[in-house]
Amino acid sequence: MTSAVNRVAVIDVGTNSVNLLVRDRDGDVFRKFSTPRLGEGVARSRVLNADAQARTIDVLRDYMRDIASLGVDRVRMIGTSACRRATNSTEFAASVHAATNVELEIIDEHTEARLSFCGALSGLPADTTHGAERPTVVIDIGGGSTEFTIGVREPDITFSLPYGAVVTTESELAHDPPRPEELTNAIGAVEDDLEELARAHPALIAEPRVIGVAGTIVTVAAVEIGLSSFNKDALHGFVLTKEAAEDVFRTLATERLEDRVFNPGLPRERADIIVGGCCVLVGIMRRLRLDSLVVSTRNLLDGAASDMLDQL
Repeated sequence: MTSAVNRVAVIDVGTNSVNLLVRDRDGDVFRKFSTPRLGEGVARSRVLNADAQARTIDVLRDYMRDIASLGVDRVRMIGTSACRRATNSTEFAASVHAATNVELEIIDEHTEARLSFCGALSGLPADTTHGAERPTVVIDIGGGSTEFTIGVREPDITFSLPYGAVVTTESELAHDPPRPEELTNAIGAVEDDLEELARAHPALIAEPRVIGVAGTIVTVAAVEIGLSSFNKDALHGFVLTKEAAEDVFRTLATERLEDRVFNPGLPRERADIIVGGCCVLVGIMRRLRLDSLVVSTRNLLDGAASDMLDQL
């Protein structure tokens, strides 16, 4: 007799961070977060460099020890933007498999957006402000790209922008602190690409509910609140206004890195890329004329874990 699978693990191998979620049918068991920055330099070189690969594999080995200690029945490892961009991702995936005995599944942007959408909505109430539930747009600003998904309770349309916190920092922000023209160019690039997407997808500007996920948005909200340590209860469902996002952006963008790290709510390991992430966020909120968005601390990991449990 085959025993039921009761506990699953998902590892998200992103451009900046590598995140782990262990979950069973009763809820979350364990979460862990590291920032080996696999995608360092990949926007320019299209190659995952050896040092970044080594840092990431060290993190993955550590995660596999956690997974083994927690009695996990099934593991899924997902690669996103940096792996999609890199010309040597096949070789990296082989190294990951040799180190962990787990296949690295490099997903396309549509799958990434769908998983983020399903994860983001978990734990948030349905929005019936206008009677019938209105569409939701989930915005996932990652290290290497930004995914948009539109739907009600299930994803309907997905698309991607090639801008994220790491890529924007490396490609646009050359000085510390960034020069005004660098910030203007970074925001303008996001707005220009989003202009075309908004024409193709009118639901983006039809007053939908907007939910924001992942490191940049959660960090901006944490800085706005002034959290001395991460508190998912304070952040999940927090309404981040455009005014607050712009204020955090102005503060962080005008500080040198050595001063920026002291802002409450800003993890030290994210301080050097947060301004790039803010440029993406501000560009989106300006172009879509968003007065606010709802922050979700749940994301791709949660969507993938739910999928795994549902399929058992």
